[in-house]
Amino acid sequence: MSLSEYFENVRGIGILGTADSEGKVDLAIYARPHVIEEDSVAFIMRDRLSHSNVTSNPHAAYLFIEEGEGYNGLRLYLTRTREETDQQKIKAMRREEQKGRERDSTETFLVYFKVDQARRLVGS
Repeated sequence: MSLSEYFENVRGIGILGTADSEGKVDLAIYARPHVIEEDSVAFIMRDRLSHSNVTSNPHAAYLFIEEGEGYNGLRLYLTRTREETDQQKIKAMRREEQKGRERDSTETFLVYFKVDQARRLVGS
C-alpha cells in the first residue's frame, strides 16, 4: 500500500519528533501528513516549537499509531525541504473534517519533508 493510500484510509494518532539545533528533543501530537508524492509529505504547522525546531534542524521523525488493537503503524524519518506561507493554499489543503473550525490568528506554515525512510511501527 502506498503512503497516500495508507494515510487516506487508516485512522490513528500521530506524533512528530523534532529537535533544535542543540539536539534538545520535543514531541507533539500531529494530524496525518499530506502526502505530496510517495517520497514527500507536508504538515500544516503553527509558529510553535516544532516549527522552530525544523527551521533550525531539518531532521524529524513521525510516529503513527493505528486505531485498534495491537501495535500497528508507521515510522517516517524525515528531512525538511521547504515551506510555504500562502494562507489560501494552506486553507485549501486542510482536510474536510478540519475546515470551518475556529482558528486562532497564529501564522501557519506548510512545511514539506522528504521521506528518507518509512518503517512499520514494530519490526523492520
